[in-house]
Amino acid sequence: MEEEALLSIGTFARRARLSHKALRLYDRHGLLPPDHVDPATGYRYYREGRLAAARLIVRLRGLDMPLADVGAVLAAPAPEAARLVAAYWDGVERRHAAQRELAAHLRIHLLGDEGSPDMYEIQEREVPQQLVLTEQRHITPEELPDWISAALGRLAPVAEAHGGFFGHPFVVYHGEVNEDGDGPVELCVPVDPARAGQFPVPSRTEPAHTEAYTRLTRAQVTYPQILSAYDAVYAWAQRQSRTTTAAPREVYFANWSEISPADPACDIAVPLAG
Repeated sequence: MEEEALLSIGTFARRARLSHKALRLYDRHGLLPPDHVDPATGYRYYREGRLAAARLIVRLRGLDMPLADVGAVLAAPAPEAARLVAAYWDGVERRHAAQRELAAHLRIHLLGDEGSPDMYEIQEREVPQQLVLTEQRHITPEELPDWISAALGRLAPVAEAHGGFFGHPFVVYHGEVNEDGDGPVELCVPVDPARAGQFPVPSRTEPAHTEAYTRLTRAQVTYPQILSAYDAVYAWAQRQSRTTTAAPREVYFANWSEISPADPACDIAVPLAG
């Protein structure tokens, strides 16, 4: 390798807008190893063609992208690299939206305003009797999102093979899911009542009922801020002198892979005495 065909570490660092410390860091992580290291002095040299990769690293780090993700982008062909950047930033925006809702929740909590009638719009609706496929589990708050997705992935094909969905899936909380409680939680998928007895998984009849509910965006459906919505529905029922008759539930009506943090995603509902 001809040393004169290479840029010294100082020149490369200036042109890439990187410090020597950053170059050594990226070398350790395999992102930007030097093209030549002088065996006598240990001095590092880089080919000029590596500047494009170096400048891309600078921009990706400007997004606070972790080094492992940076490496994946560098190693991918252009279309896949673009997809990885878009997916990373989508995740950042979702996290920021969830954190914004968490900050609002904490403010409400610290001011003692849980259940404030100004926080959520509470409505009533009639829900007909439903035959539902079910799966139950005792679970922690951290496990809950993945379990809901996995359980729906198990029950949805069964429903589709027997006439499809006859309503939106919902999750019933038969017990508290928090630091001190693990449910149980029940995922329910409404199906064709005419096919009762034909399903290879547990099923039951959900009675017809009136329910109070409030609608949340995807960003609001995050623990613990979602608890404020439950508080609001129960506070509304108390103000209206309405008696709750069954466990609270979350009704999922949106395709989460296609909605933004600001889009409606879920209803928090509580059955009431008629």
